[in-house]
Amino acid sequence: MKKRGRSGIVWLLVVITILSCLPLSSLAAQYGMQKNKYLDVKKTPTGKTGQKITLNMVLTNDDNQDYTDVKIYFDDSAVDSEFDSESDEEGSRYTGDVFPFEVTSDIFNPVRVGTVRAGTSKNVSLSARLRRDIPEGYYSVPVIVNGEGMSGSTDWINIWVSKATDTTETDKDEGTIRFELGENQNTPYGTYPEVMNFSLNLRNASNITAFDINVRMGLSEDSTKFPFDINDGNYIRHIDRLGGGEVVTVPYSMAIRKEVYSGYYPITYTIEYRDSSDGDIQKAEEVFYVRVQNKEKEEEMGDFDVNDRTKARIIVDTFQTIPETIYAGEDFELILSMKNASENVTASNILFTLDSEKVSDSAVFTTDAGSSSFVVNTLGAGQTTELRVRLRAGAWAEQRTYAITINEKYDSPEFKNAEEKVTVDIPVKQMSRLNTGTIDIMPDSISVGSETNVMFPINNTGRVLLYNVMATFEGDSIQKTDSYVGNIKPGESQSVDAMITGAAPTMDDGKIKILITYEDENGVVSDPIEKEMILMVTEPMDPDFDMGDDMGEFPVDAEPTGIQKYSNYIIAGAIAALVVVIIVIVVVVKKRKKRKAEEEDIGDEI
Repeated sequence: MKKRGRSGIVWLLVVITILSCLPLSSLAAQYGMQKNKYLDVKKTPTGKTGQKITLNMVLTNDDNQDYTDVKIYFDDSAVDSEFDSESDEEGSRYTGDVFPFEVTSDIFNPVRVGTVRAGTSKNVSLSARLRRDIPEGYYSVPVIVNGEGMSGSTDWINIWVSKATDTTETDKDEGTIRFELGENQNTPYGTYPEVMNFSLNLRNASNITAFDINVRMGLSEDSTKFPFDINDGNYIRHIDRLGGGEVVTVPYSMAIRKEVYSGYYPITYTIEYRDSSDGDIQKAEEVFYVRVQNKEKEEEMGDFDVNDRTKARIIVDTFQTIPETIYAGEDFELILSMKNASENVTASNILFTLDSEKVSDSAVFTTDAGSSSFVVNTLGAGQTTELRVRLRAGAWAEQRTYAITINEKYDSPEFKNAEEKVTVDIPVKQMSRLNTGTIDIMPDSISVGSETNVMFPINNTGRVLLYNVMATFEGDSIQKTDSYVGNIKPGESQSVDAMITGAAPTMDDGKIKILITYEDENGVVSDPIEKEMILMVTEPMDPDFDMGDDMGEFPVDAEPTGIQKYSNYIIAGAIAALVVVIIVIVVVVKKRKKRKAEEEDIGDEI
């Protein structure tokens, strides 16, 4: 019995000795990350005592509303937990949780994250220096997260701390430059065929300055690995210097490949730098993700019957143009109100593309600047969204209505990449134009009660038909006269032929107004186009005949005196003048008959 008792005591001492050699902190329980409300880490942060450590975390918004003015910071109440050390030797015991960082004036300052939209995530980070007096092991660090739209929460992040071997190793680690990509920004998102413009946040995560930095984007001909067209000779972005803790934004503008599939793509970046202005070139490699929306992989879609799937219905609820009346060759703004007419189906990843009707392979409506495609992330059942685009109607377009087609491509919960088309009709008008030719007046001077013939052509120089053209003559010395011309086709002419009667002697310079009007296709009369002509009207002539003193007596033959001496010549001249008048009348009558015949033919054609 004594032998067995001694053997048991020996084994007990062996177990106690083995347990005493293990670091107690390594047996400490870690905090369950699944209990966190907002924060998560992909890889446990590690550091050495006396050195800086960076906690790279992912902040996720799983709610259906945006978080704004979001901040994260270490919980200062954790400082109250004390480290109970009986000696300075490694492996000394401690009680409870220990705040593992050195407390400085700025360690509890909040880091502003900004806005985290519903259903998205952001990369965030906090940095601090580890205490030198803590033992090796796991530590749980409390981080407070709060902002507008979210309930404040204290999440816990596990870190691993190892002992620094000596001062030399610590100093060497302090001089190592590390870079962080994409902190405090959403994953860049682009939709084919639009150009994807995005920026990359590059932070110097060390405490020393980096010089002569070249950021090289990793390229690939394989569209399954690299989603962008390779158009430039190189994609190097140079930065002269970047201080410790500083952040610089690196811009990119990339065209998405036509054959690329929708999804997330890791982009590898090689960062070349110097740790001094004349130091050797060193390299670091980091990965940054982008998201592309294009076509889905066929194997992911599978075969299905269109009639078996439910999809949203997006229609044009209302539309308007500014200005309301559009003339060929002029700019206008088209405002479309697009509505999801479904009762309970949400549409997402919506791409609207406007396509103009073409005439002879030329688009009637074109954009001088901007894009004719629009992306809407989501449109709930019954909701509307507004699209605005600046367009120009072709100057050559005939006066009629032209169609604009809105091509829709979107996802529904049960139907991916649904494609639909809706159209709107836009009326385009042409400006009416006309001019007149030479105005002929025969004769150009008449007496009161006499008539003169006025003739001139009206030319339609526009692209639209002029209906019911009318010429009106107005003046103080004439009777108001209306002359109906009729319809005039584009590029053709019609003549005005009117007889004007003198009403009063001319008391001014003899100007007579000619007012020309016409109607459009809706019967709306245009504003008068005013022309002028000169016509002089004189007093009427009263004949005065000398019949002698007595009507029953005839004068005795006597020698002709005064004008009677030249009576024979006057009679001959009067006869000649009468012949000329007869000839003029015959010519005028023939012209009028000819014009009337032509007008009747044109009327039959119309």
